[in-house]
Parts: sequence; structure tokens; C-alpha cells
Amino acid sequence: MTVYVLVSGPFTGGWVWEETASRLRAAGSEAYPVTLPGIGDRRADTGTGIDLETHIQDLVRLIDGIRTPRVVLVGHGYGLHPVFGAADRRPERVARIVSLDTGLPEDGETAARSVPDPGARARLADGAGSDRAGADGSGTGGDRGWLAPPAPGTWSRWGSTEGVPAGALERLDRLATPQPVRTLTQPLRLTGAAAGLPTTGVLCTANGAGVDLVQMLVDSGPPRFRALADDRIRFIDLGTGHWPMLSAPEELAEVLGRAAAGEGHRVTASERTHEQPTHLLPFLLDVPEVPRERRGRVDLHLPGGPGSPTEGDPHRPDADRPRPAVVFVHGGPVAPDQRPTPRDTPFLLGYARYAAGLGAIGVTLDHRLHGLADFPLAAEDLAEAVALVRADPRVDGDRIALWFFSAGGLLAADWLAAPPPWLRCLAASYPALAPLPGWGAVESRFRPADVMGTADGPPIVLTRAGQEHPAFAATVEEFLTAAGKNGADVEIVDVPHGHHGFELVDPTEESRACVERAMRSVLAHLRD
Repeated sequence: MTVYVLVSGPFTGGWVWEETASRLRAAGSEAYPVTLPGIGDRRADTGTGIDLETHIQDLVRLIDGIRTPRVVLVGHGYGLHPVFGAADRRPERVARIVSLDTGLPEDGETAARSVPDPGARARLADGAGSDRAGADGSGTGGDRGWLAPPAPGTWSRWGSTEGVPAGALERLDRLATPQPVRTLTQPLRLTGAAAGLPTTGVLCTANGAGVDLVQMLVDSGPPRFRALADDRIRFIDLGTGHWPMLSAPEELAEVLGRAAAGEGHRVTASERTHEQPTHLLPFLLDVPEVPRERRGRVDLHLPGGPGSPTEGDPHRPDADRPRPAVVFVHGGPVAPDQRPTPRDTPFLLGYARYAAGLGAIGVTLDHRLHGLADFPLAAEDLAEAVALVRADPRVDGDRIALWFFSAGGLLAADWLAAPPPWLRCLAASYPALAPLPGWGAVESRFRPADVMGTADGPPIVLTRAGQEHPAFAATVEEFLTAAGKNGADVEIVDVPHGHHGFELVDPTEESRACVERAMRSVLAHLRD
């Protein structure tokens, strides 16, 4: 007999698993839906002294009380943190860990790190929550110790609600209770005792996850993702949103049965997987260092350094004139604690120095795209950076280009919907030009494919990778279809053998020639 221990995410308790648990029992298994201390009908037991360790100890006591020798631990959202903590204490009692639409936590990590709602995440950074939702429905307020559940209609900020019936959403609103803040902010401490346990990731595709995406992350190189290619880990796609116990309880029960049996897809490291994380690989062009100035989130890379065309040439006509500027906009989401930050990686340093070496001012910035709900924050950071750059006396404020990369391409929507006259060129390399499947947390405003051609815009230089991930390629085709209907000025630079991030992973002559062509085209538009 298989025994399942079901641990839910924040604000909810064992009640959220009722339908799935009944189906597991009907199939001959045992199921223990868990309500952790301080949540739901156990909130009054304890008070605000509850933390992650409280929940781990409670789960260990439950496991110790189950007669079956080994159990399957299922964690959803925050629930995966106490699941891993308990498995670390009782590895001999765990047959398998199932991560339900949630990234695997690491030692020293807090659950707050992966909270998708930016308002709640900011509040947790201050170590405080509230017993009532904020005015914007973000679940934040002024009382310390508790984080309020999302206001009605805002649960999608914590994950896609696709497929959840209206009655189930109403019940979620009614039964959800505040989450003790320290359960989210206390670091998870692991000894490594559970490191070898079989693990299955159930990926809810309507929330943006999927086996294909995991494979793409593994191929990208960072050690955190390369570890997902371990033979003990399997993945199963489930076609629903982030709350499958409410949207697809029968299908979830069937998937949990498959997971317990060890079924699922194993991702493997491809031949292209590098020892170094992709973002730390060297830039494909040998570009000289140039003077750099840092202003808050923004760096300005200035012409005139060693090897620059303007070095030692005071008679050059434009030597003392304001220069055009190219603002390079990185993709993401990027973890807030990633070091180096994007503007200090070889990639953005390479592009900015290359532009400066050709006589423009190269601009980089670290914007706050840490999660799919953070595009408004990133857009705000970009707008502030552009204003700062245009106000600099060394910059010709009427000659600006914006160059977007990867998922940063969604930020181009604002500039295409209402293009300012000083925006002389918009460039995008292997971009997402519409939210990828399941990216329901992205606000509808960030859809460049929808606003393409709604206004007279700047010329566009679009670089495509011939070996692009299909989900990204589909958004580019959607964008180009709209551009064609509206007669937009789009120059396409194709890299037939290039992959996503080809400047780092495919440093070939073909790639170099395409980067050079794209840069010179952007600068030509700035100098027209």
C-alpha cells in the first residue's frame, strides 16, 4: 500500500486536498492531508512564534506515527520546504518526494525567495506581514508576524488558477488564512541526508512549467539546474494551472500514482551543456575595455578607452559632441541574489563595450525582473534608466536605441505601443514577444505582438536563432505576422546554427558576423 503525505502551500490546509485524497484512497492507498500549525483550524494553537522549524517538526511527528515503513511526501509551493526538512530528518522513512509545480529548495534557502507575488515578496523582505490584505489585494499590510492571503480575485499572483471552478475559488477565498511570516523567511537547513532520495517533479504546464522548459534550463548550464539531470529525478507534465488539487483532482491522483511507481521523464545534460553557467561564459567578440560609470542600477560605458576609434583623436568631428546611446535590456527572470548581476556578466559587458568602441554610449542596467509578475517593476526600472541616460549631457537625447534580449523582449511592448520620437531604433535578440504558454502571471500589457503596428514606430532589428526553443520562436512568428500586416520596418538577422544565447554558447564565425551586422545596423539608424 502506498501512503501519501500531502502538504499544501501558504494560506491553505489539509482541506485543499480533499478530492485528491479521496481518489487516492479509492485506488487503495492511504492519504494524509496535512494542516500545519498556525494555519487554518490550527492557527489558534500556537500564536506568532511559528516558523519553518515548527512545521518540519510537526511533519516529522506525523511520519513517526504512520505504521507503513516508507511514505511518499508531496509538497506544493511553500509545503515543499517542510517536506524537504522532514525528509532530511527521516530519510529512511521516505520512499519518494513529489514536488508539485514547485522548484526544489536548497540548503539555506528561504521560501520567500520563490514567492511569485512581488508585493508580498517585498513585504517579506522587511520581515512583516498582515492579518488583512492590502488595498491592492497583494496580501500585505501593517501588522507584524502574519502574511495575509490574497484578496479575492488575486490568487493568480501566486500561480495560474486555470481550470479552477468558480466554486473552488470561492472556497479558497473563504477558507484561506494568514501565513506565519517566519515560515517563509526562516532558512531551510539540510544536512544532505535526503540528497539521494528519488524525486518527481509534477509540472503544471498552464503555469509555465514543463519538461521542455526543464531541459532548456539544464542546457543553460547553472549548477542549480544541471542537478535536475540526476538519474534519481523524474518529471511528469500535468495540463492544468498551479492548483491541480482544485482544478484537476482526479488527474492529479493518477499522476501521483505514476510518480510513486517511479514513472516520468528524465532530462539529460546535452553535449552543449557547459561546465560553467552560461551567463559566465566569455562574450564571442574580443572587445576593449572602456571607461564605465555606475549610477544606481545603471552603468554607462563611454567611448574613448584604449582601442576606441576616438582614442587620441581630438580632431574627430564628433569627439566632443553628445553621443547616441544604446540601452541593453537583459532577460530573466533572474534570481535577486544572483552574482554577478546581469550588468557585470561578460554578456552585457561585451555588448556595451562593443557599442562604446564604435562611438556610441553603451548602457546596461539591473532591472527587477525576479519573477513573472515583476514585469511592471522591470518596466519602471527601464523607464528610469532611459530618463537618466537622456539627461546626461554627454548623450544625444534624441538618438536612443533600446536592445532587448530573451524574455526581456516583453518589455518592448510599452515602447512599441507609444514610441517616443527620440527612439531611433528598437532591437531584439532571440526575444519572447508574447508571454510563453502558462505565463499567466504576466500582465496583459506586456505583449509586443499585440501592439505591433498600432503606432508609427522606430525601425526594428530582430536577431533570430535558428535553433531557438519552439516556445520563443512561436512568439517571434506571431510578432512578424503582425509587423507584416502593418508594414513595419523590420530587418531580420538570422543565425541559422545559433541557439538561444548564441553569443555565449555558439562562439562561431557565423555568430560573430551576425552580432557585428546587428550592431552596425542599430548604430546606422542612430546616425541617420
